[in-house]
Amino acid sequence: MPFSLWMSLAAVCAMGAMSPGPSLALVLRHTLGGGRLPGIMAALSHALGVGLYALLTVWGLGALIERYPALFQGLTWGGAAYLAWLGIKALRAGRAGALQADAMTTTGGQAARDGMLVALGNPKLILFFVALLSQFVTPDMSLAARAIIVLTAMIIDGGWYVLVAVSLSHSRVLPWLQARAHWINRATGVLLLALALRVVAGPLH
Repeated sequence: MPFSLWMSLAAVCAMGAMSPGPSLALVLRHTLGGGRLPGIMAALSHALGVGLYALLTVWGLGALIERYPALFQGLTWGGAAYLAWLGIKALRAGRAGALQADAMTTTGGQAARDGMLVALGNPKLILFFVALLSQFVTPDMSLAARAIIVLTAMIIDGGWYVLVAVSLSHSRVLPWLQARAHWINRATGVLLLALALRVVAGPLH
């Protein structure tokens, strides 16, 4: 996979992970309620769920490209429309997307369970991956390249949420995030709209 293409993938994954939402709020709640370890457990288990979705999406898309090219083209255009819709929604969120993370008493086991369930139980996550990864997968893509895509999504997701948990456990990161949630939403919206336009203009590979 060309480095420039990987950078595009990494940038979208990073902005998706950083965008305020239920996953981030979950990590914040467990960190506030149980300290550093529960926050990290929630982050890592969420990353495993993300990795599983990415794995299924990459392999499923590869088979779809080979067997049903017309259907895959439709999926690509549908994915572009979905990315554009997410971008517009993020831009319109403004301060309404501010984080609401109420503290609660929690344990590492509860945090790990909740992190996995939030990832696997979020239908928007699988739709996002299908929309996103369809722009990077090719029929002749090697096993190593597919593994890079999966690991990139998983490591960036886990790395961001672990960073949040570690930082929040000994500093005042939460008020900073709350005050700037609307800017994160706006940056995410612009990036998603740009990717959607790039898809309409032509394939990324």
